[in-house]
Amino acid sequence: MRGVSYLKVQGHEGLVRDVSSGAIISTNDNEYSAFKLKRENELKRQKQIEDQVKELNDLKSEMLEIKQMLNILIKGK
Repeated sequence: MRGVSYLKVQGHEGLVRDVSSGAIISTNDNEYSAFKLKRENELKRQKQIEDQVKELNDLKSEMLEIKQMLNILIKGK
């Protein structure tokens, strides 16, 4: 099995290129942690939006039911 070798990416501190695959790899743990935190926050925000949309749709459905019941009561008089 061959050893993995990397080359520094010129002009980009904290980045290396995997010689065998050509992949660019970040070696900066702080940037990676910041990326993960940002992604986690984006996912939380997306979940909040989805929850709010569901709640709004539920309220719309309940309002429609109330409206239908009121119409039945009005026509019954």
